[in-house]
Amino acid sequence: MRAFTLLKAVLFTWSLAGAATAGAIGYLGPAGSWSHQACADLFGQADLAPLPQAALFADYRTGKIDKACVPVTAASAGVTPYLDEVLDLPDVRIVAEYPKPLSYSLLANPGATLAGVTEVVAHPVALTTVEPWLDANLPKAARTPSASNGAAAQSVAAGKALNQASLGPWIGAQIYGLTSLVDGIEEGPQNVTRWWVLGRETPAPTGNDKTSLLIDSSDARLAEVLKAFDRAGVQILDIYERPSKRSLDTHRYLVEVAGHAKVGALAAFLAAHREVRLLGSYPRKY
Repeated sequence: MRAFTLLKAVLFTWSLAGAATAGAIGYLGPAGSWSHQACADLFGQADLAPLPQAALFADYRTGKIDKACVPVTAASAGVTPYLDEVLDLPDVRIVAEYPKPLSYSLLANPGATLAGVTEVVAHPVALTTVEPWLDANLPKAARTPSASNGAAAQSVAAGKALNQASLGPWIGAQIYGLTSLVDGIEEGPQNVTRWWVLGRETPAPTGNDKTSLLIDSSDARLAEVLKAFDRAGVQILDIYERPSKRSLDTHRYLVEVAGHAKVGALAAFLAAHREVRLLGSYPRKY
């Protein structure tokens, strides 16, 4: 029965990955990841398409999918490996943010025990997040990075070994027929990940909005650029430095500010600073 459940889950994942259509909501597959859980929270299970990383961004860029759900920042690990790919998209539009407190489960094949685990498989961000727990509870276990926590759960289930376990949401156990050895790992304010929903149309102002901007600047000019926000009365919430991929003394800066791009001081600022790229305005969730 468990083998049939696993095969059904794998075939379901593959069928979706190959069948993304306009109107679908893409996320980093395979199924069973935190991105899967975040999309289910936001949109329900219908029209979700787990996709490999390259296909997710390619299908969003070409319009094959309507939306993409991408983890971009984490409280414990900073920016994710996917943020730069979002910034590289030529016509990206961020339409929502979703900060979600995470609580990892240690998932293993039926019959496994915590004492018998010698290898933990998970996404690198998950391994970083739960490092204190692993150091205290499984200090000798090998830590193997995976493309996603869904892929980790899938590989543990497929391998059938009793010494392997994966880290991720409980949804992975449901999909791949695993059991949870420990729940609630690293639950708390230090373990929050934020997803961006990439869409097509900017939401209307709500009165409590956030706007994400991209600035490509030399290091020497950055101070003057930031002063321009202050002079315009625009409140900066976060700044993330990213490589320009051109030289050591130039960088891209993701600057997140309070307000909506179509309203008030921010609208005036953007009209006066055409070099600042608008990535999206959306309801503020934190």
